[in-house]
Amino acid sequence: MPLILFNKPFQVLCQFSPQDGREALGDYIKTPNIYPAGRLDADSEGLMLLTDDGKLQHAIAHPDHKEAKTYLVQVDGALDAALLARLQGPLDLGDFVTKPCKAVQIAEPLWLWPRNPPIRVRADKPTSWIAITLQEGKNRQVRRMTAAVGLPTLRLVRSSIGPFSLATHPLMPGESMEVPANGIKKS
Repeated sequence: MPLILFNKPFQVLCQFSPQDGREALGDYIKTPNIYPAGRLDADSEGLMLLTDDGKLQHAIAHPDHKEAKTYLVQVDGALDAALLARLQGPLDLGDFVTKPCKAVQIAEPLWLWPRNPPIRVRADKPTSWIAITLQEGKNRQVRRMTAAVGLPTLRLVRSSIGPFSLATHPLMPGESMEVPANGIKKS
């Protein structure tokens, strides 16, 4: 079966069964016997990959296979070169130290959809956008990284996983498409 690319909306649970009346993957994807290859927390949006192939799922999700994942992050505060250098790590988050990553300041992506509900806006406090590319992905890692350098995350959108990107496969939140699994090597 081809791989399914899905643009997970904000506040959708990364599981198929709903919980406490909240939306979940099953509200959007009706293909039977598929599973997410990796997760996004409910507060995060963006690209997810789903498949029924266990080896492919493992190849995508397991940190040893190092499929790069890029996140577009809007943070509360002004970014500077020193903060970017700290984000690129390694960064001690208390229970683990991050691997070095790529972090670059970007302009707000013009193609990005408005979040529903919108993030809070404070006229007296600037926001900045960062593209962070990780070779790992621990629970809430990007949010914890930005908080550790004093820039709390306001919005987090995963834009790419390995060779798959929302830039080349434009999907609005809640939309999905099947694609060949080219570019991902099974272990």
